Amino acid sequence: MRIHAFHHLYQQRQALSTKAFNARGSKVDRCIYCQVASKNCICDFQPNIDSDVAVMLIVSDNEVFKPSNTGRLILDTLKEGYVFQWNRTEPEPQMLALLDNPAYQPLLVFPADYVEDQTRVVQSALPTFCGDKKPLIILLDGSWREARRIFRKSPYLNHLPVVSIEPQAISQYMMRKSDNEQHLATAEVAILVLEQLGDTRASTKLDSWFRVFREAYMLSKTQMKPDQTRPELKRYQLED
Repeated sequence: MRIHAFHHLYQQRQALSTKAFNARGSKVDRCIYCQVASKNCICDFQPNIDSDVAVMLIVSDNEVFKPSNTGRLILDTLKEGYVFQWNRTEPEPQMLALLDNPAYQPLLVFPADYVEDQTRVVQSALPTFCGDKKPLIILLDGSWREARRIFRKSPYLNHLPVVSIEPQAISQYMMRKSDNEQHLATAEVAILVLEQLGDTRASTKLDSWFRVFREAYMLSKTQMKPDQTRPELKRYQLED
C-alpha cells in the first residue's frame, strides 16, 4: 500500500490534537489509512495506475478526521497528490510554490454560478486549455458551506482559472448528509474532471474505487442492511 499526503496530514493533525474527534461513526474500530472498519479494510486493493494529472486538496479544519471523507480516495488513485490544511492568512509556502510553478496548469474546481469574474471560468476543452502543462486539479475538500468559505476568503486562489462541473447524475454519496442537494462528493467531482481531461483510465479507476470504499464503509452502518458479499469489490478486482 502506498502512503500519501492525506495520510501524512492525518497523522500530523492527530499528533497535534488535544482531544479525540467525536462524530457519527467515531466508535467504530477503523483502519487509520482507509478509514473503514478494520475488519473490512480495503488498503490491500489500493489502485496502482499511472496518470499525467496531479491533484491538490485544500481541506477544511476537521475534514481530514472524517471517516466519510472521499478526497483521500483521489490520492489513492493519482500518485502525484498534495494535501494542505486551509489557512486564510498563512497559506503553506509549498502550496503557493505549486500554484506558481510554470510546469503546471492549475484548475480550481468550483461552480461557475459563484464566480464573480466569469472570465475566470474555462470555456474551452480542458486538454486544449492546459496545452503542454501538467493539469493540477485543485479541490476544496469540506462541506459545501466550508468550500464556499474557502473559495471566498482565499486571495491566493483569486487569479486561478475555474473549472465548473455540471453533473448529469445524482450523487451516489450516501455516507454523509450535504447542505446542498446538488453537492457531489469530492471524489465524484474528481471523476468528472478527469473525464473532461481525457484521462479515462484514471476516471474509471477512481469511480470503481469510490464504489468499493462506499460499499466497505456502509458495512459498518448499523441501520443499513448492506450486501455482505461485497459485489463492488469483486467487480473492482476483475477490472485489471
